[in-house]
Amino acid sequence: MIFPILKRLFMAVPVLLIVASLTFLLVRIVPGGPFDSEKSLPPEIVANLNAKYHLDKPVHEQYVLYIGRLCRGDLGVSYKYVNRTVNDILFDAFPVSCQLGFVALVLAVAFGVPLGAIAALGRGGRQDFLAMFVSTLGVSVPGFVIGAGLIYIFAIQLKLLPVGLWESPWHVILPAVTLAFSPGAYLARLTRASVLEIVEKDWVRTARSKGLSYQATVLRHILRNSLIPVVTVLGPLTAIVITGSFVVEYIYAIPGMGRFFITAVMNRDYDLILGTTLVFALLLVIANTFVDVAYQLLDPRMRMNAED
Repeated sequence: MIFPILKRLFMAVPVLLIVASLTFLLVRIVPGGPFDSEKSLPPEIVANLNAKYHLDKPVHEQYVLYIGRLCRGDLGVSYKYVNRTVNDILFDAFPVSCQLGFVALVLAVAFGVPLGAIAALGRGGRQDFLAMFVSTLGVSVPGFVIGAGLIYIFAIQLKLLPVGLWESPWHVILPAVTLAFSPGAYLARLTRASVLEIVEKDWVRTARSKGLSYQATVLRHILRNSLIPVVTVLGPLTAIVITGSFVVEYIYAIPGMGRFFITAVMNRDYDLILGTTLVFALLLVIANTFVDVAYQLLDPRMRMNAED
């Protein structure tokens, strides 16, 4: 199993290079530059700034310079955050985004999987209707609406939780719930469909006919096999959580990578956009690798295919 993991991580190198190249090209295609909005600066100063950051050179020369820095681990400097490199900014923001994303992902799985299983095992009943109503609500309502509603209820009206910022464990609750609500609802619907499919299998009926208790049948056979498609989507689900954090971090004024990414796009801060995108791409590659490992542990057939 070690060799497929190493092979997958090695393949991440060209993937990250493609991501860096496409992002570099896209930010250069957009008209204007990082200093064009500075109306108070004379043209001579803007020209000097462009020369300092090599923005006056042809695009292909800028690309070569950037890839050269990237190979040395240098993500460049921020044009808007004076005297701060992209490495320094991401070093401070990365732990914040990881904490928020990890808590939100755990909440989504802890909320979605049991809710979907309960709905499936009580198919057609009141619990099924209630679970599907909640999951449909989570899939349909945008994250910024959920966040605004949670802030109004729990922070403004009840005054139980802080409105925003990132200063204590209490500040994690509202943004994590906001970020986890939609992925959790999606997992609930997926788990319900998977459990309903597994329940109809012949080997489940055989296990029950041999005297295996209902609880043991659910835990050993139904839930374990139902988790295979759930684990499969955890990689893309990580992408949903990460991209969703852009808006959530901005709403709650959290100093994470998502907030810096939004401000970098608005300010056309090229190197910060590229650096944040590469870190997110690397996180997705790592998440998909872990998903492959978990998938092989749950399904021995995949393990044999990987070894072959």
